[in-house]
Amino acid sequence: MTDPSPFSVPSLLVRRLGRQPYAPVWQAMSAFTDNRTATTTDELWVLEHDPVFTLGQAGKMEHVLAPGEIPVVPVDRGGQVTYHGPGQIVAYPLIDLRRVGVGVRELVCRIEQAIIDTLEHWNIQAVRREGAPGVYVGDAKVAALGLRVRRGCSFHGLAFNVNMNLEPFHRINPCGYKDLAVTQVLDLGGPSRLSDVEDVLIGEFCRQFGFEAESAAPVIPELPARLAV
Repeated sequence: MTDPSPFSVPSLLVRRLGRQPYAPVWQAMSAFTDNRTATTTDELWVLEHDPVFTLGQAGKMEHVLAPGEIPVVPVDRGGQVTYHGPGQIVAYPLIDLRRVGVGVRELVCRIEQAIIDTLEHWNIQAVRREGAPGVYVGDAKVAALGLRVRRGCSFHGLAFNVNMNLEPFHRINPCGYKDLAVTQVLDLGGPSRLSDVEDVLIGEFCRQFGFEAESAAPVIPELPARLAV
């Protein structure tokens, strides 16, 4: 009997986690990455975060201008400072890059293209910029990327502004750029419901990487008891 595996489409477990505080999700995806094996199915976690500024490994506190009541959390992803809050899609691709056959640069490029193709569904023309990861419409940034690769597997991910309060972006130099304009899908003529944009984004993400999406329980997976120490 012929082995069908060379022609099989890899699965991607998609977890829609709703609104979550930042730190527990960060800890969970880091633990997931550390404890996965060569046979662990790749996952995509899609969620919103409570208001938070995160400062990447290249981040400088001088770019955090006036955080006010919003916490600032130094994290282990690449990049500078950004804001997460309700009305923004955050997606964390937990992918074995060797198995998918892409390097870090290609990973960034394909994630950006998935966002660009998502916006195209609503006739919003978006582009990437060389040397400044993310997705832009005109001079304004609509999506930011901040990734980490450990043991050949990715975590952290993208933040895609849909229908949110953009005021907190004025409290920082977004991604380390003074006076960088920030925009969102709603203001560009797209839909206001996050779920509408999530559906398209998940489809375009899977198309970029050759995945077949499978819905998974909307809970952060627990580590096996032997690992959860």
